[in-house]
Amino acid sequence: MTQRNTYFQDETVEKDKIDLKNLKRLMRYALPHKKLFIFVLVLMLVAVVSSVVTPLLLKYIVNLVIPNRDYQLFFGLLGGFVLCGLTEILISYVQQRSLGRMGHGIIANIRHDIFYKLQTLPFDYFDNRPAGKIVVRVTDYIGELADFFINYMMNFILNIVKIVVVTCFMLVQSPILTLVVYSAIVPLTVGVLLIRKMIRKLFRQSRADASNRSAFIVESIMGEKIIQNYNRSVYNEHIYDELQGKACDTWLKIVRRNELNSPIVGIFWNYGTLMLYAVAFLMIPYGYFTDGPGTVIAFLSYMGLFSTPLMQLSAIIQNLAQVSANLERIFETIDTPNTIADGEGSVDLGDVHGIVDFNDVTFGYEEGINVLEHFDLHVAPGEKIALVGPTGAGKTTVVNLLTRFYDVKEGSVCIDGVDVRNIKLKSLRKKVGVLMQDPFIFKGTVLENIRYGRPDATDEECIEAAKKIFADHCIERFPNKYQEELAERGEGLSAGEKQLISFARIILKNPSVIILDEATSSIDSDTEKLIQDALDVILKGRTSFIVAHRLSTIRNANRILFIKNKGICEEGTHEQLLKRHGLYYNLYNNMSK
Repeated sequence: MTQRNTYFQDETVEKDKIDLKNLKRLMRYALPHKKLFIFVLVLMLVAVVSSVVTPLLLKYIVNLVIPNRDYQLFFGLLGGFVLCGLTEILISYVQQRSLGRMGHGIIANIRHDIFYKLQTLPFDYFDNRPAGKIVVRVTDYIGELADFFINYMMNFILNIVKIVVVTCFMLVQSPILTLVVYSAIVPLTVGVLLIRKMIRKLFRQSRADASNRSAFIVESIMGEKIIQNYNRSVYNEHIYDELQGKACDTWLKIVRRNELNSPIVGIFWNYGTLMLYAVAFLMIPYGYFTDGPGTVIAFLSYMGLFSTPLMQLSAIIQNLAQVSANLERIFETIDTPNTIADGEGSVDLGDVHGIVDFNDVTFGYEEGINVLEHFDLHVAPGEKIALVGPTGAGKTTVVNLLTRFYDVKEGSVCIDGVDVRNIKLKSLRKKVGVLMQDPFIFKGTVLENIRYGRPDATDEECIEAAKKIFADHCIERFPNKYQEELAERGEGLSAGEKQLISFARIILKNPSVIILDEATSSIDSDTEKLIQDALDVILKGRTSFIVAHRLSTIRNANRILFIKNKGICEEGTHEQLLKRHGLYYNLYNNMSK
């Protein structure tokens, strides 16, 4: 089973350190953009050379222009300054555009992979995770990856190149002053990395806090009507304030530790400046730096070129740790095995007669807790089977196994003698139709919602399907009829209107086996007659399973099964079960009072 967690439980991250395997896997997404990648690298190299030339120009101004008042050379060097500056600006512009195109292309591919995966994952994945945390993976985590590619990844390469090139320039001019600069740079680097190590766990906790907060926000939005109806707004505000407060406390800890960066940089900058002047002063009597003070000033500029990349590198390393944690969660989703998938040798169902067999079936949603045990049921073609019993007894589980939303632990479920595990999912789902208690209405027109039953259906076929189950009586009352724009989740429609639209989908789909999972439990009185007439059309000639709340809807069932104690406790027609004065009799009488 997958890990259960809620908005108040942090998701676990398996690795505390940067996972190079995940980063390597991430880089594979960049392979289709390798030409653009190489182009950006060339631009970066030109930009780095341009930046390190500037201190050299400054050296010549100090050593040659100022003492000699050589204005011609001055303007020439000034032109060099302007050229270097314009080059860096132009390259930066082209570079950012290229990085943006490459980064968003990479992220688009990752988004596609995770979205496609979410469309095919088994239901237990969603059972064990709040929708908010799944949304966070698709939006926030991948959004951070985009930021990493555009603002960090290439900067990481740029800064490495800059450090190497600057070091080479310094060594050519003065190996002694290069060592002086590194005497300041090395302790600075160690100090910054230690600070980053101190806050690494805090960054990971900050991400967990943000994930929990987002999960709670999504859950609150989805349940807003219930929240207001039960006057839970104030209570939920307290929960949100608690989650937000925890996130804020963690972030403030990060900020306080990050504030140590500035003093460390200042200390070692002053140390480096002092040492450069001191060494230069001490070495001049021995014949060093006879060309002038420009070399020392140039090295001060080089030290500045060092400090920025080092600070950025420390931030990138920290970001890498966060990206690694995000990648673990993203790839965990992408790599989640499709336990409900087409196996080797899976077959397409042809014409289905509607024979359904449950053979010694055992199943449970959680390890060690079975809902059904040694469950046997054999259904003839066209037979109408009703499932009743207490909540949680396993009624919905029976139909979930038939649709292969879940796989049995033991035994088998067969259609026309073929184990559903050996049937291609697309073929199985085409032949088995499901009507839920709360049918989902998508944002779009009535026609578009009906067409979910068969995407290639024409407008005429959709309208004909609606007419078959009398849904046109309701649809024709809409101002725009079949072109009426429906709100998300069917807001504004009655339960009966939503159900009729879902019935039209089923008719359009034309399955051989029909499942009604409490599909008539919340029908309003205005459409109840239409719903009953529609059901007569839908169920005619088809094998059907009815999970019923309203017992009046199953009186004409061929068999009624009372599900309890992990199996079938009673079985018979409505009249037969009433005569037994057993479980069904008590249930019927209690609901009739």
